[in-house]
Amino acid sequence: MITPRRLFLAAPGLLLLPRAAHATAEAMAEAVRGFTGGAPVTRGRVTLDISPLVENGNTVPLSVVVDSPMTAADHVRAIAVFNERNPQPHVITAQLGPRAGRAMLATHMRLATSQRLLAVASLSDGSFWSDEAQVVVTLAACIEG
Repeated sequence: MITPRRLFLAAPGLLLLPRAAHATAEAMAEAVRGFTGGAPVTRGRVTLDISPLVENGNTVPLSVVVDSPMTAADHVRAIAVFNERNPQPHVITAQLGPRAGRAMLATHMRLATSQRLLAVASLSDGSFWSDEAQVVVTLAACIEG
């Protein structure tokens, strides 16, 4: 039998239990604004390559390539990837410079469920370019509980 005292001592720990949380379209938009400083993002010059149908969301390969000459005068400063429904909307940011040779990012990520992904590139002229992809996940990852 649980005594009132034991219940009182255990109750504070119950408040710390993790809750299932997912990013939303609004949270993703806010994360993008944080990356761009509120500057407009134009579609183009960026290619987000990810399978449109993923059987297992535990390890999903993706790559981002940006059309840029990668010279001192015209190069990609950073590439960021955002998602709409994982627990955190900002997946990764890779910093680049003109000596990178090619503006490319390749990685794997976990996908909690089917969702939209957005890749945004920051260029040396202050512009931001993007591409997006819709991914259907049949076996989700990032299960919390």
